[in-house]
Order: sequence, then C-alpha cells, then structure tokens
Amino acid sequence: MGYTTAMISSAFNTAIYNPLYNGLVSIVGVLPSHDVGLAVIILTIIVRVVLYPLSKKAIVAQQKMKKIAPEMELLKEKYKNDREQQGKAMFALYKENDIHPFASFGLILVQLPILFALYWVFAFGGLPEIDAALLYSFVPAPAGVNMEFLGLIDMAGKSVILAVLAAVTQIAYTRLSMGERKKKSATTASFAGDMARSFDLQARYVLPVIIGVVAYTVPSAAALYWVTSNTAMIAQELLMGRRFNG
Repeated sequence: MGYTTAMISSAFNTAIYNPLYNGLVSIVGVLPSHDVGLAVIILTIIVRVVLYPLSKKAIVAQQKMKKIAPEMELLKEKYKNDREQQGKAMFALYKENDIHPFASFGLILVQLPILFALYWVFAFGGLPEIDAALLYSFVPAPAGVNMEFLGLIDMAGKSVILAVLAAVTQIAYTRLSMGERKKKSATTASFAGDMARSFDLQARYVLPVIIGVVAYTVPSAAALYWVTSNTAMIAQELLMGRRFNG
C-alpha cells in the first residue's frame, strides 16, 4: 500500500506538480509586476490551449447529442420496460453517430489534478517562498513574488469574490453547453427520463454551488484558475456558435 502511494505521488509530482510549478514560477519571473494572480491566468490560458482538442471533442459531442435527442426519446419510450435493451440501443445510437457521451467528464477529470497541484503549491509553501530544489535547470528563480492579485486579492488566502465568480461562471457555462431546460412531459415519463432530469438539475444548480463552496475553502489561486478556465470555455462555446437561447 505504501509503495503504491509513493508511486502515485512520484508520478503526480513528475507529470503535473513539477511542470505546473516551474511554469508558474517562470511566468512570475517574466512579468514586470511579478503578480502571481496574472501568472495563474496566463498559465490557465496555456492549459486551455493544450486541452483544446479534448474540450472541442466535448463540445462536438454535446452538439451531436442535442441533434439525436428526439431519437433518444423514442428509444426510451420503445424500451421503457427493458432497461438493459434500452442501454444497448442508446449506445448503439451513440456509436452510429460517432458520439463520445463521456467526453465532458473526461475534460473535468483531466483538470482535477491541475487544481490539486495549484492547491498544493499555495497551501504547502510552494509560494511565495521559491523551492529551488523543484526548479528545472533552465528556470531561474524570479527576482520577486507578488502574492496580491492586482493589489487586491491574496492568492494564498480565501476570496468570496472569486468563489462567487467560480459559481457564476460555472452556471453560465453549464447553461450555454446544455441549453434550456426541457419541461417534463407526462407522455414520456420514465425512470431513465427522471434520472436524466435529475442529472440535468444537479449539473445546472447543485454543481455550481458545490464549486463555489470549494472555491472559498481553497487558496484563491485555485479559484482564479477555475474562473479563468470557465471563462475560456464560455468563449470557446460562443466561438463555436453556441448561444444562451439553447
């Protein structure tokens, strides 16, 4: 058990924490103000560019799923008394239309280690004190480190403003990506339909609240990352033609 934990920790540090830390320190050193908050924003944009293929795949999958929604409803009605057959038919429809229904979850899962790494950096002394032992040979230590984002928010502390923005941007992104809520129809009521509506409700309203609460409990740098990431995804949705009117 201890060996496995050590292996996971080593892999996390090598693949995520150390590159993230070095990238953040490098950006802080380049910025004239050495503003850690601005460095987090720039780093987030870089991460979003790297994740663009995955996020684009998620958006395309959502658009395709919206197009086949009528067919999905017909399958739910046709196999409402046979959940196993209903599931097989739905996945066959996904395969036929080259849809990856879990693409959005994959995007979220990829970002979680980044959030953990940022939390680790600011919660356990990675900044403002520079850990020279973690720096790559080509990354110089910055001349200074300014933890006050625009002179207003301590990146190592907690911020109600960023927590609220994290929740609001999550609501906006969810609304944009999922479209308008569909009204429950008595004629198409089913267990699968109820599950779908429950998921829809939680994704739209419960998840943003949870994100807002978590964003307040972690260092502001992690909350700023989430706000910037959500804002970038909203911009990407708009550029790909998505609108708030569903």
